Amino acid sequence: MAAERWEPAAFRERVDAVLHAFVAEEAGRLTAIDPVLGPVAGELEAAVAAGKRLRAAFCYWGWRAAGQPDSAALVRAAAAMELVHAAAVVHDDLIDDSPLRHGRPTAQVALRAAVRGRPRAKNAARSLALLVGDLLMSLAGQLFATSGLPAAYLGRARPLWAALARDLVAGECLEILHTGGVPDTAASLKVIRYKTAKYTVEQPLLIGGALAGAGGRLRAGYSAYGLPLGEAFQLRDDLLGLFGEPERTGKAAADDVRGRRPTALLAETWRLAGEAERAELDALLGRSGPKGAAGDGVRAVRALMRRLKAPDRVEAMIADRVAQALDAVDELALPAPAAAALTDLAHSATTRLS
Repeated sequence: MAAERWEPAAFRERVDAVLHAFVAEEAGRLTAIDPVLGPVAGELEAAVAAGKRLRAAFCYWGWRAAGQPDSAALVRAAAAMELVHAAAVVHDDLIDDSPLRHGRPTAQVALRAAVRGRPRAKNAARSLALLVGDLLMSLAGQLFATSGLPAAYLGRARPLWAALARDLVAGECLEILHTGGVPDTAASLKVIRYKTAKYTVEQPLLIGGALAGAGGRLRAGYSAYGLPLGEAFQLRDDLLGLFGEPERTGKAAADDVRGRRPTALLAETWRLAGEAERAELDALLGRSGPKGAAGDGVRAVRALMRRLKAPDRVEAMIADRVAQALDAVDELALPAPAAAALTDLAHSATTRLS
């Protein structure tokens, strides 16, 4: 990895090694308090078991593009971005009441076994999952602070951590407040920007840049690249959520439409629909959404969206945002390895099947 060529698989292995060792140690400390905490510790480890490690990669290249060399301490700091993501996933699954993530039961489902037969067992499992998410966010800060980077470097990035947490919470709150309302593309894109785009791409880049002492022009370029790319990443996720294969995505199909969440896909469908088609969509979604992941209601929603070419519209939005991100890379005239890596990441983040 010290070589100049960007090797995503090798980088993921480095990040995985950091995460697995760090979280295993923390899980051991938890069970040392009381063995009954074993299932909770198990969910901590499950939360970081796998992943694309995109957030860590963006943090790493925010550092490298500013002229800094490869660094094991920086990889540890970058791995903290993945703990933020793990925390956000646990909380998001709770908010959405999702049963599956990465093909396995979500934390609040898996933890039901630990409280089976207890009063209000389902609520107890949800409470345990909430605390798992909270602990993961705390551990993110701990891993970052103990990464081994100089204190002066870490101090430069500290204000960005506060912004990351605030924006992430704002995005989740916006999604909750807009769920079930009249679909609106502008509102959906704001949810995407704050809930996903900023903490997935822009803020990891900015944190890596701050650690490296990046100048104002470079930081502005990171935002010009990161915001549209982060939006494209989530727009792809919205399409996969309804039109992807659950075997690949690892998530229950049609969760978004069932929950009437404010996705850009639903908003564009509504915008393109006429009066009769809006009435049809309202009838299909009903008060609580279509029943069954593969039910007739979900198939009818997909058919209506295809008829209105809403997926095509979202694909065009993705392509436009990827082009904006790549233009930003070109304008920055980065060192060749950084430009190549950020270009590769732009494509891999938005052309995925899961």
